[in-house]
Amino acid sequence: MDEKQHIAIFTTASLPWMTGTAVNPLFRASYLAKDGEKKVTLVIPWLSMKDQEYLYPNKITFNLPSEQEKYVREWLEERTGFKSSFNIRFYPGRFEEVLLKGMLTQTRDITEIIPDEEADIVVLEEPEHLTCLAGESAAVKFVPKLRQWRSRSSGSVIRLSAATQELPRSVICNVHGVNPKFLEIGMTKKDQQQLGNKVFPKDAYYIGKMVWSKGYKELLKLLRDHQKELKELEVDLFGSGEDSGQIQEAAKKLELVVRVHPGRDHADPLFHDYKVFLNPSTTDVVCTTTAEALAMGKIVVCAEHPSNDFFKQFPNCRTFEDGDGFVKATCKALTDEPALLTDAQRYELSWEAATERFLRAAELDNVPARRLKKTPSKLFGSTSLNLSRNLEDASALVHFVGTALLSSQPDEEQCKELGLDVPARKHGFTFGKRGTSG
Repeated sequence: MDEKQHIAIFTTASLPWMTGTAVNPLFRASYLAKDGEKKVTLVIPWLSMKDQEYLYPNKITFNLPSEQEKYVREWLEERTGFKSSFNIRFYPGRFEEVLLKGMLTQTRDITEIIPDEEADIVVLEEPEHLTCLAGESAAVKFVPKLRQWRSRSSGSVIRLSAATQELPRSVICNVHGVNPKFLEIGMTKKDQQQLGNKVFPKDAYYIGKMVWSKGYKELLKLLRDHQKELKELEVDLFGSGEDSGQIQEAAKKLELVVRVHPGRDHADPLFHDYKVFLNPSTTDVVCTTTAEALAMGKIVVCAEHPSNDFFKQFPNCRTFEDGDGFVKATCKALTDEPALLTDAQRYELSWEAATERFLRAAELDNVPARRLKKTPSKLFGSTSLNLSRNLEDASALVHFVGTALLSSQPDEEQCKELGLDVPARKHGFTFGKRGTSG
């Protein structure tokens, strides 16, 4: 009889794709399993070679799932400093740009990857994409096992910020942390500051996928409208994406010095010397780069918006409501020295603290471990979490909103590589257009 809680985390993306739903679930699994008291399994997509070549950066591809697992573990352990003890399993996934435009195809039931007896608690990172449908009813309408789970209870979801859709009995809790490397960078800068050194010689920057919707539209408009007030400002933009050309052209039309560069890892030494991170985006649920910049000891100038509520507790977070507020906050940030983070503030940004918040919000710290044999786990899920009632079973389904890799009918080669039976091909479904996040 295994008395450990079994936690299965399903997500829609995997390294080396550097997106939120690849990185955050990976750290979550690692830190949930760290104390050895829980058995954690991370379930990630396995892509065909064609999709790998299209999606993964720097021409990184894998011939076997074991090769990708090795890559993922080495990347993680290099950043956490400890050996991960969770399991990794794959489901067949397919990336199709047409799906992002609202068209839908058949999906395989990904819940078959995890036996019921290994799923006391199930965490779905962005279930509307795991099931190829948007919204709360996705699991009910599309994947049979998820419908079975949901029918046995009343529903549970953690909203990452107030920027997400408001739903009955929902709770808001930021359950993400930052890569420990960013906290190490911040500690080095703190030590240098305490010696009286000037440690942030560069002005301001922004980093993000280079598409207009990721904050570039707002930032370039603010810079254009307030060029005279910000004439001494120099800004570097870092990112890659389909709107790179247009963004470069827009930057060239400004009288300000605005340089555009290809995307890079935010932990790259290139970023260490910047003092101010400008992030006017209001489209992110929880902005990971903002948390990373704060962890590195920088001043962050960001919009007064629900997605930034968590960051307001940090003295280096400066918010603005309009263009004049942006100018005022930016000019002050350029002349101020960043406040030194306290140990408590550093801890709030860590994955240790994020894991504690996750366990409290989902009430899993009070759930006794209990193995269920030969019967389905009583898992539940919708898009809300009722903290006022105790869990009646050692089972929960927690719904997160992230970014999107969509799984659809796998090809025969993928099934062979994963040791799965090739499913009979069925008719697909088509639904109306929907929005996507990420």
